[in-house]
Amino acid sequence: MKKFVKLAAVFMAAAMLLALCACGSKPADDGKKTITLGTSADYPPFEFHILKDGKDEIVGIDVSMAKAIAAEMGAELQIKDIAFDSLLIELGQGTVDFVIAAMEKDDTRDAAADFSDPYYTDVPPKIVTLKDNAANYTSLDDFSGKTVGAQTGTTKADIVADQMAGANPLLLQSVNELVNGLVNSKCDAIVLDGAVADKYVASNDALAVVDISLGEAAEPYRVAVKEGDPDKLLDAINAAIKKAVENGDITTWMEEADALSSEAIGLE
Repeated sequence: MKKFVKLAAVFMAAAMLLALCACGSKPADDGKKTITLGTSADYPPFEFHILKDGKDEIVGIDVSMAKAIAAEMGAELQIKDIAFDSLLIELGQGTVDFVIAAMEKDDTRDAAADFSDPYYTDVPPKIVTLKDNAANYTSLDDFSGKTVGAQTGTTKADIVADQMAGANPLLLQSVNELVNGLVNSKCDAIVLDGAVADKYVASNDALAVVDISLGEAAEPYRVAVKEGDPDKLLDAINAAIKKAVENGDITTWMEEADALSSEAIGLE
């Protein structure tokens, strides 16, 4: 029994020594906190993958905005690429700290997260189809009986459901999948945010934007944080947005993203 007590004492002393060492140790860096961005990186010019020096890198307008926010907070930025319809779920679960993904605020999202001031307003959504078929569509009624794709969980999916009566929705998580489906005749058309539609059409001669209006104005894009903003991020986020808008950084980021869009991985 005494032998057991002595051994236990030795183990306890060793454990205390390790704990003291751990408490006294400091990380190799300057202790800067890390903040994690959640985004869906298949959406040039807002967020997309490129190869830089042989390495996969996520870039775009929204990534530049996230870097500005991290700088405002004095934090290191990490990026997590997630399916769009899972972004607010992961935000609520705390696996990401904030979301930037060309996301508009609507009643459903507003009930699940808190949103920043606007940082960018896109041109209205557009309908993309194969160039050879574009002349067949002169009104939304022409899509009755056709298969029209949109990204799951987006306002573009709402457009297909609400404005394109008789269309058969094809909802997919990835915009790349939607474009591939269109090119491979799995659907007749897809609905995308305006700037995104322009990028995909510019990169593929087989595609065209249909000359049909889907509205005069788009909802502005905002940054989402966990409901109630428990980590108190919105003040710094809004400060970064204010600086970016006033300094013209958004325009610069758009130009940089435009220049890189042709390098996007998976852009068909």
